[in-house]
Amino acid sequence: MKLHLSLTLLAFPMALSVASAQTIQVNKDNRTIAITATDKATAQADIATLHIGFIAYGPDNDTAYATGSRLSNAIHNTLTAAGIHEDAIESENQAVSPVEDYATNKLTPAEKQQRKFQVTQSWIVRSNADESAKLLDLAVKAGANQSGQIDWSLKDQNAPAAEAAAKALQRARTVAEQMARSLNVKLGALIYATNQTEAEPIRPINSRMTVPAPMMAMQKVAPLAINPRRVETSATVFAIE
Repeated sequence: MKLHLSLTLLAFPMALSVASAQTIQVNKDNRTIAITATDKATAQADIATLHIGFIAYGPDNDTAYATGSRLSNAIHNTLTAAGIHEDAIESENQAVSPVEDYATNKLTPAEKQQRKFQVTQSWIVRSNADESAKLLDLAVKAGANQSGQIDWSLKDQNAPAAEAAAKALQRARTVAEQMARSLNVKLGALIYATNQTEAEPIRPINSRMTVPAPMMAMQKVAPLAINPRRVETSATVFAIE
């Protein structure tokens, strides 16, 4: 007796919905085995999305805005001078606002007077992964005192997705063959397969550096040691045999 093998490959988040939609007819003419197998592939990230920002203060709205404008343009110009294209720099948010009282309750009266208003701004900057440490260093030294989070990703996600799917397919086939032998039957040729894979969500480094406002003393400090993370792609195989 021969059992035909029908495989559906799908991304892990979709596994339950697709599997539940399958209708498996069990009768004397249609003998079936249902198998689910999962595998993964990893690759070192080659794209870095760097979160860069600053906060600046002033005794009044105009002074705070002037300081913020100077820092904003200094950071942006530093990044473009380093070879980052304009379309790789995107604004996240920017705001000019009074400082809440609770934020200054531990400051001296003189310090409170200098922190009546604040300007905040942040960007996301996309670059090659191996440039992330250099760009973070340049931005911080230009005044980006609220920076440091990096999201890692891949230029080409198709290769690890295909690898994960192939490994899951092979795992499912191996399990199917073992089950078929125990039933004293043979598997037929693969008659159907569909593949819908995607990378797992990138886990960001959830940290931001807070750097004191005076930056001149940092000009000779070496960049942080930053290594790209590995990105994992998963695939689940739902097999009907």
